[in-house]
Amino acid sequence: MKIISTNISTIKTVIYNDKEVRTGIFKIPTIERVIIEELNVVGDEQADLVNHGGVDKAVYAFSHNHYDYWKQTLGNENLASGIFGENFTVSNLDEAKIHIGDHVRIGTALLEVSQPRVPCFKLAIALNNKNSLKLFTQNYCTGVYFRVLERGVAQTGDNVVIEKKAAHNISVKKLFQAYFDKKYFGYENVLLEALEVPELALEWQEKIQKKLSIKTK
Repeated sequence: MKIISTNISTIKTVIYNDKEVRTGIFKIPTIERVIIEELNVVGDEQADLVNHGGVDKAVYAFSHNHYDYWKQTLGNENLASGIFGENFTVSNLDEAKIHIGDHVRIGTALLEVSQPRVPCFKLAIALNNKNSLKLFTQNYCTGVYFRVLERGVAQTGDNVVIEKKAAHNISVKKLFQAYFDKKYFGYENVLLEALEVPELALEWQEKIQKKLSIKTK
């Protein structure tokens, strides 16, 4: 895996459904190396700090390999790197082979896989397609959120390497599909197993507990 593009954005205000929306989803590729810190990529801003950014969503990566699918599905050949709001567009990033808790070296930074990405309405704004949220969810290829274990720097062309594999089989794609696909056989067992993974982000622990109606002390 390699970094195809590094992408950052400042907060912008747009009109959506006749309302002003502040968002940092409009990522723009940069040729400069970026600094990865505990809570974000330096220079990249999030408008909604409740649902974006923070320790468990400090860095977001999306596969360059998915772009052809989306260009065809959306009928738009002009989708540029960063359009999905990712900090890093990465070649051969396969959510089915990336597991919660995996340690991934991006440039000099060491990151830990924390959760899948659940799209919000701002993705529909970025893609200019009201059906994109449904399409994104049904595709199960969500990209990967990371927490930062070691700060560092990264730039286009740097290697992306899995340095430590988690000792379970809960991949990012498997977890997301088990949660959202009503026809997924054995989804309850997958979600219960995911709850045993300590590296899973608190947000997803709570989502699973709610879905399975599990009460915690």
